[in-house]
Amino acid sequence: MHDERSTVEARLRRVLDERLRPAVHGSPVPLTVERWEAPGEPVPVSEGLAATYGPAAVGEKWGPAWGTTWFRLTGRVPAEWSGQRVEALLDLGFDRDMPGFQCEGLVHRADGEVVKGLSPRNAWAPVAAPAAGGEEVELYVEAASNPVLNTPQTPTYQGDRLTAGSGPLYRLGRMDLAVFRPEVWELVHDLEVADALMRELPLEDARRWELLRALGEALDAVDLADVSGTAARGRERLADVLATPARPSAHRISAVGHAHIDSAWLWPLRETVRKVARTASNTVALMEDHPEYVFAMSQAQQYAWLKEHRPEVYARVRKKVADGQFVPVGGMWVESDTNMVGGEAMARQFLYGKRFFLEEFGVETKEVWLPDSFGYTAAMPQIVHLAGCRWFLTQKISWSRTNPFPHHTFWWEGIDGTRVFTHFPPVDTYNSDLSGREMAHAARNYRDKGGGTRSLAPFGWGDGGGGATREMLARAARLADLEGSPRVTVERPSAFFEKAHKEYPDAPVWAGELYLELHRGTYTSQAKTKQGNRHSESLLREAELWSATATLRVPGFGYPYDELERIWKTVLLHQFHDILPGSSIAWVHREARETYARVRAELEALIDTAQRALAGEGTEDVVFNGAPHARNGVPGGGAALPVRAGEPVTVQERDGGGWVLDNGLLRVEIDDRGLVVSAADYLAALRDAVPPGGAANLLQLHPDFPTAWDAWDVDSYYRNNVTDLTEADEVSLSANDPGEATVRVARSFGNGSSVVQLLTLRSGERRLDIDTEVDWHESETFLKAAFPLDLKAERSAAETQFGHVYRPTHTNTSWEAAKFEICAHRWIHVAEPVWGVALVNDSTYGHDVTRDIRADGGQTTTVRLSLLRAPRYPDPETDQGGHRLRYALAVGADEPAAVREGHWINLPERVVRGSGASVRPLVAVDGEQVVVEAVKLAEDRSGDVIVRLYEAHGGRARTALTAGFPVRSVAETDLLERPLDPPLADVGPLVGDGTVELTLRPFQIVTLRLTAAG
Repeated sequence: MHDERSTVEARLRRVLDERLRPAVHGSPVPLTVERWEAPGEPVPVSEGLAATYGPAAVGEKWGPAWGTTWFRLTGRVPAEWSGQRVEALLDLGFDRDMPGFQCEGLVHRADGEVVKGLSPRNAWAPVAAPAAGGEEVELYVEAASNPVLNTPQTPTYQGDRLTAGSGPLYRLGRMDLAVFRPEVWELVHDLEVADALMRELPLEDARRWELLRALGEALDAVDLADVSGTAARGRERLADVLATPARPSAHRISAVGHAHIDSAWLWPLRETVRKVARTASNTVALMEDHPEYVFAMSQAQQYAWLKEHRPEVYARVRKKVADGQFVPVGGMWVESDTNMVGGEAMARQFLYGKRFFLEEFGVETKEVWLPDSFGYTAAMPQIVHLAGCRWFLTQKISWSRTNPFPHHTFWWEGIDGTRVFTHFPPVDTYNSDLSGREMAHAARNYRDKGGGTRSLAPFGWGDGGGGATREMLARAARLADLEGSPRVTVERPSAFFEKAHKEYPDAPVWAGELYLELHRGTYTSQAKTKQGNRHSESLLREAELWSATATLRVPGFGYPYDELERIWKTVLLHQFHDILPGSSIAWVHREARETYARVRAELEALIDTAQRALAGEGTEDVVFNGAPHARNGVPGGGAALPVRAGEPVTVQERDGGGWVLDNGLLRVEIDDRGLVVSAADYLAALRDAVPPGGAANLLQLHPDFPTAWDAWDVDSYYRNNVTDLTEADEVSLSANDPGEATVRVARSFGNGSSVVQLLTLRSGERRLDIDTEVDWHESETFLKAAFPLDLKAERSAAETQFGHVYRPTHTNTSWEAAKFEICAHRWIHVAEPVWGVALVNDSTYGHDVTRDIRADGGQTTTVRLSLLRAPRYPDPETDQGGHRLRYALAVGADEPAAVREGHWINLPERVVRGSGASVRPLVAVDGEQVVVEAVKLAEDRSGDVIVRLYEAHGGRARTALTAGFPVRSVAETDLLERPLDPPLADVGPLVGDGTVELTLRPFQIVTLRLTAAG
């Protein structure tokens, strides 16, 4: 047989492009177009409908960046179209290859009813099916002229409406009525599916040649001068090859309709509200025509937006949820970052997310849906389990640049030993179009062949691209059971997980974090957003703790349920995986800074109100300690005592310049460059943390220009060039009060940047506090604070949610080498067996740890904090301006001390004027191994006290929890504050009216509900 592949393939491409696809809609009739420009921000639908419209025409330019233009479209269905399906073809000026990243529209009828969204791959709206002929048509399109910011990735000021230009961005395309020809549409999809399958089969496979022959015969059967009349004939030639069933061992794909919508990214939060409405409108409209269609949507916040802003769309969504087609998944308030979110905040993501789905839909979500976050904390499996979820889905790990992940279906084991059944779709996208190429890739790529036989494929255009389309469902129908293809079934995520879990119960185990070998710069970009998050988490802890204490101790004090829930949801929203990581446009981060300022003010007011109620009337200073550990004689867990004076700190001038600070526990030398050249621990026979000839608190600058993804990425070659900031403008003794001494160091550098550091040693502490104020004006530059340490450390310990993770300091394999930038929360620790050092911070997440052998044979382990970056995309002014960053060097610290110090720097003592009477903790635990993470009143407003605690040192712990109020009963709960039956923790019986014994496994989280007596 002669090889005619290239001819048939080229012929098919041309016929599809030039004859068949254009023939799907026939006899177009133009609509009359009018327009109205909404002033400023988007307006309510009623205002858009009632506006005064002016003339417009196809081909006109429209839409300044971030503007809204309303179009009114009118016309009449020709009488000769009676009985046929009529659709409006509405092109706002789309680029077909960028769904979700340009202009979008939402179509309304004249009465305000939402029809569906418009996007590049979904640019039509139903008019009549069947048409009677002669109907009047009146449609309104709310069109958003969002600028294209995803390509090229170059600096632009269009990422904020305050700096974007006013010129029009788009040119109006066709605005027509047309007849939809279903037989032609079906032929197009028969040809496309057969062609795509054929191209994926090997040349030696007879099935490929069978498909080639059938495609040629189908093309012969279609008269290009009468496509509509001969389309059925073409379909007949393909019927047999499209009816041949798949082989029994074919890979099985569960296709789940999906529309990944970033809650903010290259658009502001307010635009996401509209993207959700457009996509949800598309989805419910598609479901009306396709009852087999199943769509999964995560992020309770997005449902809440829909409920608030588009109640009519939300009502249709609720109906489809009840019908089982529209499926809430994920159980989190948003698809958050998981590296930097604090432990309690991660618990609240599930508390508020799952509670929303339960209250609104009666749905208990069982799968965690996080396809796009930038790596996954090793604490997640236990949190997932305690939230009542069984399964975990991610996709982003396929983006790793160095090491391909070895599994697609596996058990993921967390730091405490909890395992969760996890799937990582081998289709390698969360925006699949169900093409033959993608389905074949999923089957070939699946790494657990021989154990598992199935995978999941989320399909649909995301980020406002409209979600799934009828074209995708047409492919799914043809690929359901087709020889040469994996079997494709449209079904719910839970159906996939149930079957995958059942067939592969002994899937392999991956222990530890799912580290993404990419996007490491997200630990540092947009420092003020990260600082706002950390400070908000700390303030929320205090607001709940002191409010709960005042409610139980002060008659008439009311717990601020509504305010706390509202603030929590605001903070959780800003933990979305493109906000907290710093990878959104300028508008998003400008608003985030403003929001965090409001949150701080509100929380400070709540804390102040509760503490004043507890302190009572008087003029004596009372110290409140909201940290979980005692300090300066004040018990931890929410206690207050009168102020006590500390022991003095001595200061002397250092030979050669600089200062020596000494408090009898730690002796610190700061040289004339303002660098820490010695930090000697008296409790370890004056062992010095700083290596011979070394200098700590060394600020370093690196050029920072990654190969792509500026705000997201830091590439390892940044280390090849470094500038040490050793020149000081000032090194002076700033203060020498009886209880502390401070050295002030000022530097200027670079493009007009400057830094002022206050290095403070306080009495009774083995810690040097460093308060750093930076006026930052660099571009594409990375600022690090280096602490070389005289330690031979084989690994580092870094705090994560409810515990810590160990990472090797060596680079023996590509897996370790890829972790050249790591995430830590409040502390990072390195040590030899009996002595160590911790670096603690109040808002920094990015770190790196390296080691070197010195000429004297000793090993230096260098820990560096990543303070600031200056990427220019997508925000060209990232991090410019003033910053205040606080961190500290804790010398002679073991891991328990690191835990303690990390809480102390994030939860500073507060001094309030009052009666001077002490305030006992509302709850307290024995020892320091078990840490109380949260004390609050129950969400059901019963008045019960919720206490969340965890084992913090990585070993088995036994403790007694004592309540500072009479307790009638104690019960262990899940994160949603529901009783656990059977319980997971070893909780003893209530002793007396307020004490209970507990035994915890390493890093175990326990939530207790305490019901007050009386």
